[in-house]
Amino acid sequence: MARGTKQAGVSVGREIAIEAKGLTKVYTGRFGRNPVVALRDLDLEVRRGEVFGLLGPNGSGKTTTLKLLLGLIFPTSGAASVLGQKPGNVLVNQHIGFLPEESYLYQFLNADETLDFYGRLFRLPRGERKKRIDELIRMVGLESARRRPIRGYSKGMSRRIGLAQALINDPEVLFLDEPTSGLDPIGTREIKDLILDLKRRGKTVLLSSHLLADVEDVCDRIAILKTGELKVVGAVSELLMVKDITQIRLRRLSPDALEHLKAILAEQKTEVVEISHPRSTLEELFLRIVGAAPVETRKE
Repeated sequence: MARGTKQAGVSVGREIAIEAKGLTKVYTGRFGRNPVVALRDLDLEVRRGEVFGLLGPNGSGKTTTLKLLLGLIFPTSGAASVLGQKPGNVLVNQHIGFLPEESYLYQFLNADETLDFYGRLFRLPRGERKKRIDELIRMVGLESARRRPIRGYSKGMSRRIGLAQALINDPEVLFLDEPTSGLDPIGTREIKDLILDLKRRGKTVLLSSHLLADVEDVCDRIAILKTGELKVVGAVSELLMVKDITQIRLRRLSPDALEHLKAILAEQKTEVVEISHPRSTLEELFLRIVGAAPVETRKE
């Protein structure tokens, strides 16, 4: 594995962007009583330029993992690294972005003022801040609402400005905690499209979610957690493949040809589980109908 180059002490050329080894977090009560294991012996690698999903039910350890990788809390045992450095390192923080599950933004500021504030925290020059603000507001689709105070934003708009805030420093690595939480199907699709666009730009994205469809749509690889333990990790395409069933998809197959095909399969003693037309998804149907202008009336 290439060691990569160093930029201000941060490894920017390594194949592995995020790594955890035996990462464990145990919470205890007073005097060390009633220990609760939030995360146990997590081994994980996130490659540069991929979208990696942490999947699991509430209480599975997803948010704990993100907080450990961000340096917001400290592990009981084990170790982690982001861009070759320990989480929380000041140099690392300059190269990462974070969208928490709930965006705590100043409600009296508008989009421009919000992004300008966070740009100042990263000490971006005035000209660069202005350029980044314009690019990000256009990217998240808030041009028409950029002068409106955040308190007047819908949940979807708040998530979008929160994502723009996480990108103000043009980070190498982006941490997203439940990025589509509480959004309607249109808002969800928009956020997922933004994540895929970030991947095309070469960003590394680690997202936490309990929404299966969101993870399936955007992630290259996933890890499934349950009660603080890693249950499975791998490529989405491999994990979802049903290897003992072969699906054949044909276009405009005549009834005679279909019967002939069934006869051939019967001769091979192959069980025909199903031959049917492919289905769309409910999300695709909803977006096609709601996003159509004008809406077409279907005739029976």
